[in-house]
Amino acid sequence: MSRSAQVVRQTKETQIRVSIDLDGTGESKISTGIGFFDHMLESFARHGGFDLEVETKGDLHIDMHHTVEDTGIVIGAAVNQALDGFKGIRRFGHAYIPMDETLTRCALDLSNRPYLIWKVVYSRPKVGEMDTELFKEFHHAFAMNCGACVHLETLYGDNSHHIAESGFKALARALRAAVEIDPKTHGHAPSTKGVL
Repeated sequence: MSRSAQVVRQTKETQIRVSIDLDGTGESKISTGIGFFDHMLESFARHGGFDLEVETKGDLHIDMHHTVEDTGIVIGAAVNQALDGFKGIRRFGHAYIPMDETLTRCALDLSNRPYLIWKVVYSRPKVGEMDTELFKEFHHAFAMNCGACVHLETLYGDNSHHIAESGFKALARALRAAVEIDPKTHGHAPSTKGVL
């Protein structure tokens, strides 16, 4: 059974193509036009164990907002599509990611009831050329379109690069655990309702 998907989204602001294989080896090919964002998505794929291709062309002459948010929308939608109704998975995942002085925690429920709790504070307004406020926009767009309840919290940390990167790695590791096949579900959705 292939748990993969390809999603294409085209608007006046962005043109995006994403393909993902949840059972990959962490290989990625990322091109968003934003160097630091590419680095974060490569880290997300590597630590999630997902094969991920992202090609985003956005209105970067205006700013990075549409590019980052819309990429989150499409990656979330691709994960949702690849999960095919969330049947047979563990559903829940969590991770603690230390990175030098920073520690970030992510707890995640693939519930089809999307939500984001964001308790992350940045010491600087930018990492490289990227506005740090856009990291919340990405995670919110991902959660809403994946159907995931995501709680992401940086417990402590000072370096904005470390805070951002530990967040992407924590999301990746929590998602990796949640999408694992659970033989005890016998291929059904892990819910007393019988469907998610």
